[in-house]
Amino acid sequence: MGRLRACTRLRRLLATRPPHPAPPPPLPRTTTTGQTLPRFSARAFSSASAVAVAVPHEARDSGLGSSAYWAWIRAAAESAPAPPPQQEEEDEGLARCIPVKAYFLSTSIDLKSLQADHGSDVVPPSTRSLNYIALRYSEFPQEIMDIGVKDNRFCYRYVVVFQYGSAVLFNIADHEAEHYLDIIRKHASGWLPEMRKDDYAVVEKPSLTTWMKGGLDYIVLKSLDTDGIRIIASVLGQSIALDHYIRQVDDMVEEFTEINRVMEKTGNFTMQRKKLFQLVGKANSNLADVIIRLGLFDRSEIAWKNSNYAQILEYLREEYELNQRFGSLDFKLKFVEHNIHFLQEVLQNRRSDLLEWGVIILLIIEIVISLYEIIKDSSMMS
Repeated sequence: MGRLRACTRLRRLLATRPPHPAPPPPLPRTTTTGQTLPRFSARAFSSASAVAVAVPHEARDSGLGSSAYWAWIRAAAESAPAPPPQQEEEDEGLARCIPVKAYFLSTSIDLKSLQADHGSDVVPPSTRSLNYIALRYSEFPQEIMDIGVKDNRFCYRYVVVFQYGSAVLFNIADHEAEHYLDIIRKHASGWLPEMRKDDYAVVEKPSLTTWMKGGLDYIVLKSLDTDGIRIIASVLGQSIALDHYIRQVDDMVEEFTEINRVMEKTGNFTMQRKKLFQLVGKANSNLADVIIRLGLFDRSEIAWKNSNYAQILEYLREEYELNQRFGSLDFKLKFVEHNIHFLQEVLQNRRSDLLEWGVIILLIIEIVISLYEIIKDSSMMS
């Protein structure tokens, strides 16, 4: 009976206890300067969206299309919390990451022979530009099929090849890139001692409120089509090729700097006329290649017709600082040109001096011969 009375009394106390008061709303966060920071809701992100945007730096460096990258996606998707039912409509536009790799293989690629051998893979051009072709391959990687992609067009691999020697690969992993580069090498000439490479990424997010959004070594687009691929490839191809020409000009600047150091110490230089002319030709050809072959300042018909593509073009050109880098290249070429002009004058003066000494020697010889004949004639007369 003692236990029964104790239980009865406990139930009465619990029934008559007032309810817990509602917790006060959280105060807004403030910075050290007193500025109020916005509060973010604790709503869980969908696994696919979080994976597509928050790509780890190591996965990006190793190629977003690599097996390790997709294994990381699957692991993150399995460990991520399930989205609530009310978010189903918002999660329909999932973000997708597409790795982009730019290569500079050689100084020239025969696009006609490449198109003849791979005509079935060529994407029909949308402009009259003749300095590149786009190839599309539909060999779907097993990693993408395992995670259940809704639209097969995201499994395509695109290869954009430029006549001046650049190639830009879309949705191709590092271990797969060499196969596509071998296809291009069969039609390339003017091999480089060292192939240059640059990595980038495109995140396609249909739920994006704006057309595009920039990031660190990636760009977020509302949608990516073949024209968008052409625009992105044009900037990346120009950028990687511009690196090569800047390296060549830097070598020339270093060479002339060394000549100037020797002249400062000895007051003379030993460069041959042939070597100087070779440097003149190299400087002029580099400038012509950058302006004419790369088409660094040519108008893009795709961007001219659609302001969305123009926005992508301007952003990427600003991101890769094409105008600033060309300005630096032009300044260095002017330095090289100034040194070449100075050394040409020195060599010309040397040649003039040599000719003058030759004339003087000939005059001396003629005088000696004349004196000899006079002395000879006088001795015979006597």
